[in-house]
Amino acid sequence: MAEQAPETSRETHGRRSGPGRVLIAVYGVFALAAGARAGVQIATRFHEAPVAYLLSAFAAAVYIVATVTLARSGRTSHRIAVTSCTIELLGVLAVGTYSLTDRAAFPDATVWSSYGSGYGFVPLVLPVLGLLWLRRNRPTAADWL
Repeated sequence: MAEQAPETSRETHGRRSGPGRVLIAVYGVFALAAGARAGVQIATRFHEAPVAYLLSAFAAAVYIVATVTLARSGRTSHRIAVTSCTIELLGVLAVGTYSLTDRAAFPDATVWSSYGSGYGFVPLVLPVLGLLWLRRNRPTAADWL
């Protein structure tokens, strides 16, 4: 059975080049930023806003999973990337809405508070771009093997 080289695969090449590389890099930066922020907040001020800080840590974990699976090829990575981007989008919408309707519930901001306004609304736009990119670069039949 002939196996297609990953470098010639449309899905692998498309997700790792051009805009795909930029998308992966932005996810990586957000993984580091959210993780560092959550780590410092949990270590130094956890008692002040535990829910907000744990949500930031959860966001960091989602960004890490998205970064890794966007960079990898294959059916499983594609499915996990779609799932992580979907969770991210739902999280931004839910936390964003909740943080605006009940400000007392969030004494300190999370990555997703106010739809990511503290990060220039990138957390709101990023999962949409990720899902569109994944849709455009779906694995081919050869990638599913």
